[in-house]
Order: sequence, then C-alpha cells, then structure tokens
Amino acid sequence: MSAATIRRNLYELGYHGRAGVRKPFVSEVNRGKRHVWCRERRNWSEEWNNIIWSDESRFVLFQNDAHHWVWRKPHEKYDVECLLPTVKQGSPGVMVWGCFLNNTPGPFVIIEETVNARKYLEILENHFLPFYESLDGENVHVFQDDNATVHRAKIVVDWKADNLIGALPWPAQSPDLNPIEHVWNYLEKRVRGRSSTPKSKAELALALQEEWVAMDPQYLENLVSSMPRRVDAVIQSKGHPTRY
Repeated sequence: MSAATIRRNLYELGYHGRAGVRKPFVSEVNRGKRHVWCRERRNWSEEWNNIIWSDESRFVLFQNDAHHWVWRKPHEKYDVECLLPTVKQGSPGVMVWGCFLNNTPGPFVIIEETVNARKYLEILENHFLPFYESLDGENVHVFQDDNATVHRAKIVVDWKADNLIGALPWPAQSPDLNPIEHVWNYLEKRVRGRSSTPKSKAELALALQEEWVAMDPQYLENLVSSMPRRVDAVIQSKGHPTRY
C-alpha cells in the first residue's frame, strides 16, 4: 500500500497532520498525586485568592518555533497520545523570579547568578518578605512554589517556618495548575510583539520589567479565577496534562 493511499484513508477517517501540543511529561506516580491534590481542593473558591503564586522562568533572545506534527482528529488536540512531552533545559537568556497574589503583582527579580538554595533564600529575604509583610493582615496568605530542589532545601524550609510563612503543598510536574505560567507566556508575547524587539540580554531584561509593571491587574485576577476549572480539568483527565 502506498503512502498516498494511507494518507487518503486517514483523511477520510477525519485525521489530519497538525502541530503537536507540547506539554511536560507526567510520570504515573505524579499523575496520581496530581489527581489526589485536585480532588482535595475541588471545592475551593475564595481560598485561591489568598495564594501567592511564584516561579522562575527563563526568557531567551531568539527561539526555535519549529512545529512537530502528529496525526489526529480535531477534538484530540489535548489527548495524551497526541501531546509532545517537554522537559526543562537551560539556554542563553534572562532568568527571572516573580510572584503575584490575586490581582496584585509582587516583586519581579532579574537573576544574574545560578539559582541555588542560598540564592533563592536571598530572593525570598530581600524581595518576597517585604511584599509578604505589606499584605492585608486580615487574610492568611499562603505561599506557593514548586518542588524544585532549591525550593525544598532545608535552609529554605527553615526560613519559611521561622518567618511564619505558610506553604501550599504542591504536586510535582504541574505547571498547568500554576497560573503564573500564563503570566510568563503573556510577558513573552508582549516583548515579542514590540515594534523593536530586544537585541541584547540587557534590553530583554528591561523589556520584561516594563511589561511586568504594566500588566493589567484584571488579567491576573482572571487567571486566579480559572483555578476551579484547572482543578476540574486535572480530575477529569485523571492527572494527565490538561489544556492549561
């Protein structure tokens, strides 16, 4: 049977070659933990407004936007078999750390050195803590960071305890549950959409800082309000990656 015949039959069955959606790989163990985590919080609503979302991200000057293709039907875009698993990797560019609470942007830090436990602790002490202490004391705010080794180092865990900072337990391999991931995408698009795109790391860092400050608070609030839908999506997928 020729390739043309196979292709024609696939078309007739509704399959077409489409760019595969990239999603982080989720192990079976972590799939189960994600599912349990979401089931435990499926009835949360206002609680999400008191979470301080945080993460690091790397932005590069030039990107490879090449697509990889998969054969699928239109409704199978986010099916596990049609996703392209991704893993984090280093590349030249600008590393940043940021956080936000509901509709309030927090500090945005350009990181010049390698992020180890002591560097992360320095960011928390010099940038996060002043922001945390400035928040409305009527609500109990809970800090979210993921399970990166530097985030779970003993000196960091002890520092949080000493400063009475509550931490949100976090399921591994769950960027789709952290709304700040969409903030990174937003900043990326805003910077790439400028009439004059950055040509150096210094220009890129400045552009990112400007876009962070100019970010619409309503955009952040909308991201937080999506949390019940994110949780439900993970439950429905039984812990697999979701469209978020």
